[in-house]
Amino acid sequence: MPRSKTVESFAAAVADIPDGAVIAFGGFAGPGTPYNLTRALLDQGARRLTCIANTTGGAHQPRLPDVGMLVENGQVAKVICSFTAATRPTDVLPFTKYHEAGEVEAELVPQGTLAERLRAAGAGIPAFYTPTAVGTELAEGRETRVINGREYLLEYALPCDIAFIRAWRADAAGNLQFRLSQRNFCPLMGMAAKLTIVEVEEEILPAGALDPDHIHLPGIFVQRMVQVPPPPEGLWTIRRQERAR
Repeated sequence: MPRSKTVESFAAAVADIPDGAVIAFGGFAGPGTPYNLTRALLDQGARRLTCIANTTGGAHQPRLPDVGMLVENGQVAKVICSFTAATRPTDVLPFTKYHEAGEVEAELVPQGTLAERLRAAGAGIPAFYTPTAVGTELAEGRETRVINGREYLLEYALPCDIAFIRAWRADAAGNLQFRLSQRNFCPLMGMAAKLTIVEVEEEILPAGALDPDHIHLPGIFVQRMVQVPPPPEGLWTIRRQERAR
């Protein structure tokens, strides 16, 4: 009988994450963000992490567990993300002061390129050419190539050790369904990681209960799942906010 992929708690799901791990965090400041797993990692305390995410978070209040909190907790050596600063000058990300002080390294990657680098890693493609960032500071000193009269920048795949993602529903085999913006980075990160850990919002059904045509990430890419508990133990405010979107 196959070993269950369901883990009893978020703490147990992240207990063996080592120092120096490369971790991808799903989400887009909303439904796909693995708040509970991030909170558990804050408590677990692994250090010298490289964090891959769309943003470090922290621009909106009330604040929820995010990569920026890991930075503030001294757990992060480097972030790879699309937004290392706030999109509005009136907002200040907590991450910014640590980066400006030289305490945390940052690699800025255009959003579409970040998604494609993750997708390439999951598909076994080592590198690709893209016109994005050609002629900008991001392309300085890097390899480019002219194809059909247009210049392209070489980008490498972005594999990761671990992915934290959030799904709407799952079955016991690890097959996942996403909803709303859960489907942006979460499936790609799940495919790019050696170990994918999922917090499941709604329910974990028996294996085979999901319509195969409605599965967004096959269970072969998933190793651990944790059911988000009902209130007050779970982050109920997050789930309620997501349903209102």
